[in-house]
Amino acid sequence: MKAAFLTGVRTIEIREIPAPRLVRDDDVLVRSKAVGVCGSDLHYYLSDSVGMDRVSYPFIPGHECAGVVEEVGGAVTRVKPGDAVVVEPAVSCGTCDQCRTGRPHTCRKLLFLGHYGELTGGMAEFALAPERNCVPLPAKMSVVQGALAEPLSIALYAAGLAGSVRGKTAAILGAGPIGLCAAMVLKAEGAGALFMTDKVEARVKAAGTAGAEWAGNPDREDIAAEILGRESIGLDLVFECCGDQPALDQAVAVLKPG
Repeated sequence: MKAAFLTGVRTIEIREIPAPRLVRDDDVLVRSKAVGVCGSDLHYYLSDSVGMDRVSYPFIPGHECAGVVEEVGGAVTRVKPGDAVVVEPAVSCGTCDQCRTGRPHTCRKLLFLGHYGELTGGMAEFALAPERNCVPLPAKMSVVQGALAEPLSIALYAAGLAGSVRGKTAAILGAGPIGLCAAMVLKAEGAGALFMTDKVEARVKAAGTAGAEWAGNPDREDIAAEILGRESIGLDLVFECCGDQPALDQAVAVLKPG
């Protein structure tokens, strides 16, 4: 099969390698049809380190993956060849203390799709995943929409942490893919006035399309003053979606007390 390897900083090579084979009874071989490019993938491409973690090349990236089932192991019953699926990228062991207590996301042996030194990513013709990590796509959803399920799930989880958002005012600081997904979720769940920010003009415009009452660029505008000028008592919720310290300061400034 053909696969895209990150072989170094700003270096991608298309290589011909053997396709993965079923090893366990619960294995599912997925023909990759759509793969998202996450911010972490950009870090891997642009730098040989992410924080204090050194990137080990070469590897096949891509953890936002959807495709069509090609082959299944003998014990697989949830999906069958021809089914469209989205692949949950975090593969837990199922046997450690964390998994046994219902916390597979903190599995002590957690492996991640498309992470160097761990599992082959979706930027290849085929990817292998356990049955439990293959989520069938509804017929009305495309594989491209399926590839967006992973970033959308982050927004859904964040909104869930906030409790009921219906009628509440909110800001989303950072209008990249995660921030825009958060806007979609908040609007779908009936949130009130929504304010968004980003340093990239195209994203500021996208924020307006996503339903923001106001969107601005923190490099040019006083974000706290602009938002409090519209909601003088402050906001009910703020979602920080950019990982920038000034955004955290702005979040504190625009929130209601408590």
